[in-house]
Amino acid sequence: MSTLSDLVQAQGRSSEADVEWLHLLVSDWQLLADLAFADIVLWVPTSDGSFLAVAHARPSSSATLFYRDFVGQRIKPEWLKQVTEAFEESKIVDTGAPDWYEETPTRVRAVPVLRRLAPNSRTTTDEPVAVITRHTNLSEARTPSRQELTFNECANDLFAMIASGDFPDLGAPTGPRRGAPRASDGLIRLDVDGIVTFASPNGLSAFHRMGFPEELEAQSLAEVTAMLIAGRQVIDESLPLVVTGRAPWRVDIEAKGVTVSLRAIPLRQQGRRFGAIVLSRDVTELRHTERELITKDATIREIHHRVKNNLQTVASLLRIQARRTHSEDAKDALNQAMRRVAAIAVVHDTLSEGLNQRVDFDEVFDRVLKLVTEVASSHNTTVHPKSSGSFGVLPSEYATPLALALTELVTNAVEHGLAGQEGEVEIVATRSEESLTVEVRDNGIGLPEGKVGSGLGTQIVRTLIQGELGGTIDWHTMVGSGTVVTIEIPFRWLNKA
Repeated sequence: MSTLSDLVQAQGRSSEADVEWLHLLVSDWQLLADLAFADIVLWVPTSDGSFLAVAHARPSSSATLFYRDFVGQRIKPEWLKQVTEAFEESKIVDTGAPDWYEETPTRVRAVPVLRRLAPNSRTTTDEPVAVITRHTNLSEARTPSRQELTFNECANDLFAMIASGDFPDLGAPTGPRRGAPRASDGLIRLDVDGIVTFASPNGLSAFHRMGFPEELEAQSLAEVTAMLIAGRQVIDESLPLVVTGRAPWRVDIEAKGVTVSLRAIPLRQQGRRFGAIVLSRDVTELRHTERELITKDATIREIHHRVKNNLQTVASLLRIQARRTHSEDAKDALNQAMRRVAAIAVVHDTLSEGLNQRVDFDEVFDRVLKLVTEVASSHNTTVHPKSSGSFGVLPSEYATPLALALTELVTNAVEHGLAGQEGEVEIVATRSEESLTVEVRDNGIGLPEGKVGSGLGTQIVRTLIQGELGGTIDWHTMVGSGTVVTIEIPFRWLNKA
């Protein structure tokens, strides 16, 4: 299924600003459907005078009329005249008689979507950028409750604002919508002075849990909120604007261990505010879980930081011991151990800086490659390291063995392939959807074909690549022309991380 952007832009009649406006509108799609107790469909004009459905929302507050999605379909002939009239005359058009859909009587309302050109301007586009159809099921007709009447009134106000370019509000901040209140979570209606004219049972319950025992209606929501948070040292500066319905923002309030998220939607007519909708939701458990995750993330980062510090300390001790050792074999063994520990420390240092346990291995390897300079200087070798391609992001469980294995291969290339001479060591990374391939090349003396080193470094590389990463490793050597070592790691192993 194509995205809204793809469907709209394919018609060739909408600008990028139009598409962005429709995205803002669709972000509140479910709220509109729930308040209206109706299916709503968004139609954009096509080049041949028809309309194409690009979004569809079903109400969670009542039964849907349409069990099959309309997105990607052209408008039905029975709705075309009404939608065309709403589009061409930029006005809301209602059906004069019930519209029948699969033997179900419905009422259809067509609402033009006008885009405001700037947040502080009353100017809108010359013609609508789309049309909304609101399909209400009339077969379930009964005496509506006061809550249903209020919800419908709020829906009518919002659709009227859509037709005048006042909704969505360009002044509303963008950001994460996790825990955003829905109509069913709790709805409070305010008048122009911020006095509560209606509070749904769920909205009232949220304030009761925070310690307000009385009815909300006829109360100033700002005064009620001020009483609940009295004595708190830190208060969100946007709170007064939200609880008075003056700004389209979201804020959390906390009292008696309960956290309630509030979202205000100012209601306007011809640019003048006449009230507001305040949506509320008890997000206590959600915020508690988020705080726990933040604490765990901080703890994990601190552990990686301390492990890195400890490994750097071990590496320093090995370096000191190597300098005081008179045996060349012992000194070489200690230096190799020091580099292996340092390579692992680099991975933990990178993990300590991020919020997840995945690392940008290109950054890690750039730091690991700097160890080559130290290796080369201790062997009277001038080496020119080069790297190309991209490793990408890898899980931490795989970053450590790969970093250690590449450290061994680069060290071997410098110590054995380029010992005492000038040359190049090149690392080429190739990533596909199925695997990661890494080649380590040097232009040194090479090894006899078919004879691969049997030292500790080679054993470490085999254990890490074949055992821990489930990959393959191949040494290809040519006497006098250098060595090429190829590592291949299948992503089916990485995906299990």
